[in-house]
Amino acid sequence: MRIISGDFRGRKISPPANMPHTRPTTDIAKEGLFNILQHRIELDGIKTLDLFGGTGSISYELASRGAADLTIIEKDAVMHDFIKKNMEMLKVENYKVLRLDVFSYLSTCNEKFDFIFAGPPYALGTIDELPKIIVQRKLIEPNGYFVLEHTPRNDYEKFAGFSFQRNYGSTVFSFFTSGEDEAEGSE
Repeated sequence: MRIISGDFRGRKISPPANMPHTRPTTDIAKEGLFNILQHRIELDGIKTLDLFGGTGSISYELASRGAADLTIIEKDAVMHDFIKKNMEMLKVENYKVLRLDVFSYLSTCNEKFDFIFAGPPYALGTIDELPKIIVQRKLIEPNGYFVLEHTPRNDYEKFAGFSFQRNYGSTVFSFFTSGEDEAEGSE
């Protein structure tokens, strides 16, 4: 796994050998995601939330590109410690890795973020709840994005806040905005 761009460009990170619940975002999909983001959002100085942190790949990329405040949620102890160790190795200071269940975290979260990423296990039975909760709880800043990584069998086009999607083979990214325009129109 490598960091694609920014201050840590080219740095390689070797994930633990035994990652039973983790499926890292491929470099091709990650590169595609960040190519889209760089034309839509200023990454330098933003506040981010990485749900299902896994290997930390997305957050390393965000830190490398100047994100000012990174929150990473990862409930697996091994992966939580792995992310923490790599953030320390990269000398990133503006982060916190919380060892929590994503849905527990979201149920009490009252912060807004410029960028939220969720790369849940593809077999997660409650994956469809993620965009509902995030848009409903108004966790996305105006002009911000929530990106949900999923397979082509999931379709979010009719969900509140849905903006667009991009497909990278078996990986699909659905982009959501705050949905505040739609909410204001329906009140």
